[in-house]
Amino acid sequence: MHTVAADYYIVVLSANRAAASASMMQKRVLMVAFHFPPMRGSSGIQRTLRFARYLPEFGWEPQILTVHSRIYDAVDGSEKLPPELVVHRVPAFDAARHFAIGKRYPSFLARPDRWASWWWSAVPAGLAAIRAFRPHALWSTYPIATAHAIGHTLARITRLPWIADFRDPMAQDGYPTDPAQWQAFSKIESRTIGRAVRSIFTTPGAADEYRARYPAYAKRIDVIENGYDEEMFRGLPEANAKRKGRPIVLLHSGIVYPLDRDPSALFQALQTLRASGDISPDELRIVFRAPVHEDRLLELADRFRVRDFIAIGAYLPYREALEEMIDADALLVMQAATCNQQIPAKLYEYLRAGRPIIGLADPAGDTGAALRSAGLIHIAALEDPQAIAMLLRDFVADLLAGRAPVPSIGHVRLGSRRARTSELASVLDDAIPATPAAQ
Repeated sequence: MHTVAADYYIVVLSANRAAASASMMQKRVLMVAFHFPPMRGSSGIQRTLRFARYLPEFGWEPQILTVHSRIYDAVDGSEKLPPELVVHRVPAFDAARHFAIGKRYPSFLARPDRWASWWWSAVPAGLAAIRAFRPHALWSTYPIATAHAIGHTLARITRLPWIADFRDPMAQDGYPTDPAQWQAFSKIESRTIGRAVRSIFTTPGAADEYRARYPAYAKRIDVIENGYDEEMFRGLPEANAKRKGRPIVLLHSGIVYPLDRDPSALFQALQTLRASGDISPDELRIVFRAPVHEDRLLELADRFRVRDFIAIGAYLPYREALEEMIDADALLVMQAATCNQQIPAKLYEYLRAGRPIIGLADPAGDTGAALRSAGLIHIAALEDPQAIAMLLRDFVADLLAGRAPVPSIGHVRLGSRRARTSELASVLDDAIPATPAAQ
């Protein structure tokens, strides 16, 4: 029987042999991701899944290291995985569900996040996968911080090149709110930036912040934006003009976070428009599809007396959700100014759907810039009810007159998941000969 030290030695040997044979066979990457099918309810699933689907086209064979599906709050079996894709599922615990007594649990069990126990099963499983699969590189993805903790451990033991997909900033001013958790995030962040051969963000603003925060590693920080999957749109009907005789349907598809996508100012604007007689529920209906925080939405709608303006829809499988985007008269994206360096992943699917879009986001932030670059003009800060009221009034008039702009086709084509995967493959190709100094 091997000792732990002997197993680590074998892993290092395997990694070195794999690196030596990189030019003679298809390259391989082990991808560490918490969000993965059959998990339901997070658009982050699509980033890892589509990378894994398209990487073989660019000379890379992926395998996935994730959690067992029992850990997810809800699952959806409609998303089909590539039949050749190997997925390593390991057990984990959710501290809020499995360790709670009376809805309370020790906070140290949730550092850096509620799924910290994943590290204990993922590291040995990852080492075993590395011995068998012999990857040329590792990749891990946030927003579950434990994924980067796993990636760091595997990279430190095996010395394999590691790409850290941050997507968004980790330790921020005021987030996480718990000081001990913030410290855990900050520690993982700094160790990750220091060891990873590349750190990837989804927006220019986030990448610029981290280049300034970690100037010694600025050249290792890159941007690979989110995108849409053209394959999933294939066969869906094309967008139609607004149908007469019913209210305009403005769709928000996905989670409405109480802070980062707080609709309070939007509901206040609806209250103002109703009082002035500019817009009534007979003219506009806002549909929130699978918002998760339904009670919060209904409480706000009742407070501002606009409940008849809104409808809340249940979760739809991914392809049906895309079809609903195409069928809507217009689409709504919300992003708080505190998230100026982030772009909702859903926006790229909105752009591909080809419908007019209202952007409730700081015009100076990355979401506002993404909308403008696609030729869209209806943008107002999420926190400004007066500006939103004016925007809604003008948008409805433009939509009824047939002059509301839709995303430019040329810009949309740049955002396909296949194109983003090509960018990741280039990063992986560049990473193979690099061996970072031990941190």
